[in-house]
Amino acid sequence: MNINTDAIDEVALALLYLTLHDHNRAWKGFDWDVLNRLYERGLIGDPVNKTKSVIFTEEGLRESERLFKQHFVIADSTG
Repeated sequence: MNINTDAIDEVALALLYLTLHDHNRAWKGFDWDVLNRLYERGLIGDPVNKTKSVIFTEEGLRESERLFKQHFVIADSTG
């Protein structure tokens, strides 16, 4: 089976936004390969540490919010 890891990484980054706390931290509850790819792309800090969360880079936080809205926010149709 061929897996689109770019799509997985995109949705994982969007879902990290759900656990956003302390302005730029998110709970690291995803597959280590996914977190490592996001780290290698410069979107989060190194996930290999003793904390239970990762730190978004500025770019990662912006992209996470954008992707979250793109995939999961329903536009208001009343306006």
